[in-house]
Amino acid sequence: MIKNLQLLRKLGFLSEARRFPWYPPFWMMCLKVLELTDDWSHVRIRLPLTWVSSNAAGNIFGGFQANLADPVPAIACIKKFPGYRVATKKLEIDFLRIGNSDLVLHFDFSDEQIKTIQQDLDEHGHSTPCFEMSYTRKDGKVCTRIKNTVAIRPKGYVGNHDR
Repeated sequence: MIKNLQLLRKLGFLSEARRFPWYPPFWMMCLKVLELTDDWSHVRIRLPLTWVSSNAAGNIFGGFQANLADPVPAIACIKKFPGYRVATKKLEIDFLRIGNSDLVLHFDFSDEQIKTIQQDLDEHGHSTPCFEMSYTRKDGKVCTRIKNTVAIRPKGYVGNHDR
């Protein structure tokens, strides 16, 4: 597994948008990156409804949605705040409608969020921002809302919850 990740990183001739779907947890999901800015402030990724991703009722498993939504804000924070340790702290998913078609994950990292996080880092040395994302179906309706809380800590940080 480690060698596969190292190989993926060395494929510099491929854009990050082309390499992302080949990350081991995602490759069987048949993802397609539709939009991705270099700093990950704007992300759109299609999660297709396939025989692998569908449950007994023919809809996309919630676990597939969670798996894709989990790392996106953390990766965006790593891009914006290099030198920090970043990880998902909490993931909340609200299934509003069934995922009965391909879904598109929508993530945007606003300038206001960046300023708030930078202020937290400057004043406290760490930040725990919450990002909101959604999945939309082919008909344009939001089927899933996600809140993803990310822990941004200095490398080597040991807090009450990190031991």
